[in-house]
Amino acid sequence: MWEQVQETVSFIKEKTNFTPEYGVILGSGLGSFTDDIQIQFMLPYHEIPNFPVSTVQGHKGALVFGTIGDKKVVAMQGRFHFYEGYSMQEVTFPVRVMKFLGVEKLIVSNASGGVNPNYNVGDIVIIKDHVNMMPEHPLRGKNDTRFGPRFVNMSQPYSKNMIVKARELAENLNIEVKDGVYLGLQGPTFETLSEYRMVKNVGADCVGMSTVPEVIVARHMEMETFGLSVITDMGDEENIETVSHDEVLEAAKKAEPKVRSLIKELILNY
Repeated sequence: MWEQVQETVSFIKEKTNFTPEYGVILGSGLGSFTDDIQIQFMLPYHEIPNFPVSTVQGHKGALVFGTIGDKKVVAMQGRFHFYEGYSMQEVTFPVRVMKFLGVEKLIVSNASGGVNPNYNVGDIVIIKDHVNMMPEHPLRGKNDTRFGPRFVNMSQPYSKNMIVKARELAENLNIEVKDGVYLGLQGPTFETLSEYRMVKNVGADCVGMSTVPEVIVARHMEMETFGLSVITDMGDEENIETVSHDEVLEAAKKAEPKVRSLIKELILNY
């Protein structure tokens, strides 16, 4: 993988001559955050060597380079999921590339199903921790110490400093935020009622099909990481029958202006 990452990084540097400090991964229905970026370069995934291509509705499929204020940013419009048939190494490949382009801080967003009874559809949740229940691990196999250590300390997968700053900014922006534990499952089916109960019983507040592998790989390379979930459906008896991908995209769209404001201010002020 080392050679592939370096080949991709060389290609991108040649095309852009751009050194981003922040990386942003945009989840379902949250892709128009790129409207807040003064775009300098846009590279469709299919033009980038070794890059997978996003296959999910609501994920556009381009790497966007530009600035927010004086901060240099690279954003993924559309991410890759294990359920699409990619390996965990492919899912997390863009995070490796971001690191070697210069990114030190990674912001990830996603749409997720809520199991915390204090949540409502449309709530924005700052992820304070996660539970990994994906069936494959992105660091399985021989470890390349050029990327990071064999055993990764996961005591702080989500930066406490970034969380404190985001809460403060949310208050200033008059945006209500919750916090919670995100649980990662493979998908692509939405959870059964019993699976939603399991998520709740193991101590998580919301569940989704992404984010966890990307954060593990970011921490492997000592990137500072921040995560946001938009609650797009509730996993309880009253709501489970109506859950669909269209509903998820619709709920994410409604919350998107607040998510965009929060991410933008965090980049500007942290």
